[in-house]
Amino acid sequence: MIPRPADLARLKSALKRSPVTALLGPRQSGKTTLARLLAGQGKAAYFDLESRQDASRLQNPELALAAMKGLVVLDEIQAVPELFKTLRVLADRPGLKTRFLILGSASPTLIKSVSQSLAGRVEFVELSGFTLMETGAGTLEKRWLRGGFPRSFLARSLSDSMAWREGFIRTFLERDIPQLGITIPSPALRRFWTMLAHCHAQAWNASEIAASLGLTNKTTRAYLDILTGTYMTRQLQPWHENLKKRQVKAPKIYLRDCGVLHSLLGLSDMQSLLGHPKAGASWEGFALEEVLCLLNPSQAYFWATHNQAELDLFIISGGKRFGFEFKISEAPRITPSMRIALNDLGLDHLWIVYPGSQKFPVHEKITAVPLTQINSIRNHISK
Repeated sequence: MIPRPADLARLKSALKRSPVTALLGPRQSGKTTLARLLAGQGKAAYFDLESRQDASRLQNPELALAAMKGLVVLDEIQAVPELFKTLRVLADRPGLKTRFLILGSASPTLIKSVSQSLAGRVEFVELSGFTLMETGAGTLEKRWLRGGFPRSFLARSLSDSMAWREGFIRTFLERDIPQLGITIPSPALRRFWTMLAHCHAQAWNASEIAASLGLTNKTTRAYLDILTGTYMTRQLQPWHENLKKRQVKAPKIYLRDCGVLHSLLGLSDMQSLLGHPKAGASWEGFALEEVLCLLNPSQAYFWATHNQAELDLFIISGGKRFGFEFKISEAPRITPSMRIALNDLGLDHLWIVYPGSQKFPVHEKITAVPLTQINSIRNHISK
């Protein structure tokens, strides 16, 4: 097992602050393992709500849970949405000696009961798959090719990893989506998901995708929101300022796990990945997720204008503005687009994240940094 001390520390801090903590993220990302590890460190009760036996223990949930002390873990809570109202009642009781940890594979926007019933009582902690910081710098190619899902990354062979990812995609479409009460034929959603893989790291174009699949714009939007709400895709929103230049207003779409992306594109090894037209886009998505997991900004954006100037990632931290470009080149250089972003956005610093091994300045405000050394970025921003 690969240790995840930073995620465990975030979870412990949230549990101290809030009566209810929601650990959210895609299925098979390690939420249950992390929760069981935490539960094993003290007095705790654990309920797997997809288990009939555990669900039967909560036939009268308010009575059963009110008598408990310490930590109570409710795994896959979206399977029993009526529990959210019970947790609201319990969380409001004075002198509460219980902390509730709920685990789910869908975001609050998809399960409206979370935000409606637990507003002001819940703190959200998001867990992705393994990051490169957790697996180690020496695993760069393996982590990029296989993705971050623990069973995919830790598989004994590349073929085993591919088989696991294909099984994950099929199970997600045929079982997980219907369990959320969403009635979409799995072949239709898979075709849409595959189309998104070919549009990875591009601005959302509903009309083009709808025309390709023979669907309406409204339907493709609904499909995208479902995949986003289940942590399969990321919609990176554009940054807008009162600038004279015409700016791109559609979000950029990323598949959050690069291993799933490669499976949908049929890329089975590094040779096929590096020779594919989407190799640069794959690197961009991989590096973007690593930076977001590291920095955990409250808001993140991209910036682009219709005259081709763009910035892959833009964040504001401590009142300062920072930008990121993700380049697959082993010798990244400053580009006209970077100069425009520096000036138009007033960036305090811009990093070019690339797959090399040496960190070096390319401008007084631009630094090329290997993905394996991005921890230095956090140190810079926190000063």
